[in-house]
Amino acid sequence: MKLPLSTGTIDVRLPDCEVCVAAPPGGEPVDVRAAAEAALESPHGPPLESRVDAGDAVAVVVTDLTRAVPDDVLLDVLLERLGAIGVPREDVTVVIGLGLHRPMTDAEIESMLGPHADLAINHDPAPEAVIEVGTVGEAGGDCPVEIGRPVADADVVLSTGVVEPHQYAGFSGGAKTVVVGAGSESLIRYTHGPEMLSREGVRLGRIDDNPFRETLDRAGDLAGVDFCLNLTHGPQGVLGVAAGDHRAVVADLAAVARDALAVPLDPDREFDAAVCGVGAPKDANLYQATRAATYVALGDRNPLRPGGRLVIPALLPEGAGEGTGERRFYDRLRGAADADDLYEELRAGYEPGAQRAFVVARVLRDHDVYVTNSRAAAVVEECLMSATDAVGDAVAPGSDVLVVPDALNTLLVER
Repeated sequence: MKLPLSTGTIDVRLPDCEVCVAAPPGGEPVDVRAAAEAALESPHGPPLESRVDAGDAVAVVVTDLTRAVPDDVLLDVLLERLGAIGVPREDVTVVIGLGLHRPMTDAEIESMLGPHADLAINHDPAPEAVIEVGTVGEAGGDCPVEIGRPVADADVVLSTGVVEPHQYAGFSGGAKTVVVGAGSESLIRYTHGPEMLSREGVRLGRIDDNPFRETLDRAGDLAGVDFCLNLTHGPQGVLGVAAGDHRAVVADLAAVARDALAVPLDPDREFDAAVCGVGAPKDANLYQATRAATYVALGDRNPLRPGGRLVIPALLPEGAGEGTGERRFYDRLRGAADADDLYEELRAGYEPGAQRAFVVARVLRDHDVYVTNSRAAAVVEECLMSATDAVGDAVAPGSDVLVVPDALNTLLVER
């Protein structure tokens, strides 16, 4: 069988194992431009024309290179519509929503945004570069919501994004692109802390009664997220595009994604190993690639027996990762004696970015994680995980194996 590795594939053979492949039903792919134009014609809530006036300064927050989104197409459609309203290009600032990821290079921005790269700036999360727009939290609010100045100072805030399964928010997209991507450490620290991540309802694939998602949405209201243009995708490609109010956009596309991505599993079957495909852009570094393991083991249905292992083919050209969050993740894992000690230590609190070390530690308490085919084997071994050259080296002969070719776009559920 073929599994993703970076932008290509690798051949995987497990001749001595019983293999089951978790293949989502998928769906019918759509033409992104046509679907985006149609979404703008029939948005959730008032149309863009009623939210933007000629002469407004417009900020459009887009995802960074860690998300597989055709932002060049979505941005092109938005700019055409803004131009028809009377908003010229020079009144539009495109803010790349980095969160705590590393800044994108000029070459990466040009590759991502094409002819609109000249409008783009990297978000700066530094304290002096953000403005508080309100607070969220329990009992009246205890977490400041801080937004980058280019976004906070704009008359109108738009965003692109992808509604895809997310470990904590249920599904990403909507207000998250703005309040996390163009926000500060404060909201990331609050939403990604151990108290929030341990709350009932904070889980992959769930948006209703999810405190994490609800906090992001309230923060989006404070940040003035006026209009979203989001898509969802599956193994076959982009499956839908929706526009308008951020909550409704997420709900619409999450329903499309669930129908396309859910794989029911026999409740009585437990696997010895799960091979978790990830591919580009998520296998650029260990921080992102470990999502494949946590999505499988901490989703609605963990398919593994106790002690079963997770295997991730991932190239890791950036090692652990180069952004602030990625370095914190790496420092926590490489400094730990074992997963149990790390988990207990992180339950007391951690800095933003280290939440990925927290959820990885949760998985490592019950399962071994192997990363194969990487350029950063030493980094993997430093981080309480094992590195092998090939998938076959990480799976014991005779194992009952579940192969999840697209682990980040597959929802494993009870049959």
